[in-house]
Amino acid sequence: MNTELTGHSLLGNLTVKESGATFRAINPGNDEPLEPEYHQLAGSSVDAVVAQAKAAFPVYSSKTGAQRAEFLRQIAANIEGVIESLVERMPAETALPEPRVRGESGRTAGQLRMFADLIEEGSWQDARIDTADPDRQPIPKPDVRSHLQPLGPIVVFCASNFPLAFSVAGGDTAAALAAGCPVIVKAHHSHPGTAELVGQAVMKAVASCQMPDGTFALVYGSGREIGTALVQHSAVKAVGFTGSRGGGTALMKAAAARPEPIPVFAEMSSINPVVVLSEALHAHSDQLAQGLHGSVTLGLGQFCTNPGLVFLPEGEAATAFTETLKSLFDETAKGCSLNQGIAESYRAATAASAALAQAGVVVHTANTAPDGGSACQVGPALFQVSAKAFLANEALHQEAFGPATTLVTYRNESDLVEALESLEGQLTGTIHGTQADLSGASTIIAALKSRVGRLLFGGFPTGVEVCHAMVHGGPYPSTSDGRSTSVGTMAIQRFVRAVCYQNAPDSLLPEALQNENPLKLQRLVNGQSTKESL
Repeated sequence: MNTELTGHSLLGNLTVKESGATFRAINPGNDEPLEPEYHQLAGSSVDAVVAQAKAAFPVYSSKTGAQRAEFLRQIAANIEGVIESLVERMPAETALPEPRVRGESGRTAGQLRMFADLIEEGSWQDARIDTADPDRQPIPKPDVRSHLQPLGPIVVFCASNFPLAFSVAGGDTAAALAAGCPVIVKAHHSHPGTAELVGQAVMKAVASCQMPDGTFALVYGSGREIGTALVQHSAVKAVGFTGSRGGGTALMKAAAARPEPIPVFAEMSSINPVVVLSEALHAHSDQLAQGLHGSVTLGLGQFCTNPGLVFLPEGEAATAFTETLKSLFDETAKGCSLNQGIAESYRAATAASAALAQAGVVVHTANTAPDGGSACQVGPALFQVSAKAFLANEALHQEAFGPATTLVTYRNESDLVEALESLEGQLTGTIHGTQADLSGASTIIAALKSRVGRLLFGGFPTGVEVCHAMVHGGPYPSTSDGRSTSVGTMAIQRFVRAVCYQNAPDSLLPEALQNENPLKLQRLVNGQSTKESL
């Protein structure tokens, strides 16, 4: 497969103006710019890009589940076909190692194939039929049928920390394409070459599977100008975003201010609290310290599920645990952040915590400054504070995106529950306890569950299984809508809407609702689940 980088947006047969502004990716390992130069789209070209997607919608959405499944599988195969090019380019743009590139590529391809299986089987449409009863008294019952249908063109923003799995052909794009929605992807400025390699793979699938022009587009440009213009365009029907709280809330405001407001499914900030109960701490102190250290420093802490807050019962066991964890942090080598902006934000956040000594913050490790070389270099940070001091200082509740965590010691269950209830919404919450611990922890578990989208018993939250039951979302501000997920097949529900047909002729109904059930779907007919025709 040809993998030559062009430095231009991928728009099919569409010819548009570029702004004249250009940029290059920066190698975070040595601060050197990379070729090629990328050309930003002109704001005046947004209308044409969205119009192409709008024109593609009725054609693409009418494709059968089997046809769209073939398309998704071809995208997956094409991404696998450029893996060696990704292995060369992605580390240069992100400082991520080759195993991460191969692992994330496999996850991305697997995600696409999982959605292909889902739409080929078809039950995601949630087809429901209540047949008419003209003899019902006091009024006849009408024939009522409903199912889920695609929204229209979707805009997806690439994430900085997952150049494959949450970017061009990642979960948002896979879910939207599976639903029958054309997708316009806004590339991230940190890894434009990686984005183009994957975008080319998608474009080749569009052509080989004979999907309409406008089914997919990849654009380069300013988030403030091009990104906002895409979100505000009247033909765009929803947005997928993974990134900072500032970026996500700006898009939410832009979408809400439209004459026709649209949903923004934004994954933003999370500190992912970990609760350690008394018996578990005494029985497994060293094991927990090693596991926590591995989770906090994995990928230099640049995961949205990084455990940035750990609750420990006061006492000698907590002291021993902290000493072990501090030794592990002190021995941890520095690494290279994904980009300079992330490194600077991380250093600012950890410096803010370190400055709170008078508020009761103990700094165990704060090895965050670069040792010469790249400005993207950072190291781990470990802080400790009492639950009382934690409650008194809102700054300690904020995310530090990197290899940092804060230990919070609590005196009793009341202390712990109060601290948990003070937290904002989180993607995950983890609890470590023996059977005896957990049998008396119902109040603690309820407090933690109320704040999170995924509740773990044991283990650590880094690592999100791509499966049908996964929920990667949570109450605001971890996500803009805690009813959704950005990982797993439930994500398709974000890009559809329910449409109901009353007393419609069978010939005018979508196949999912026709009497003969030509798609052989499992449907809810008069309250009973069945594949039988009517």
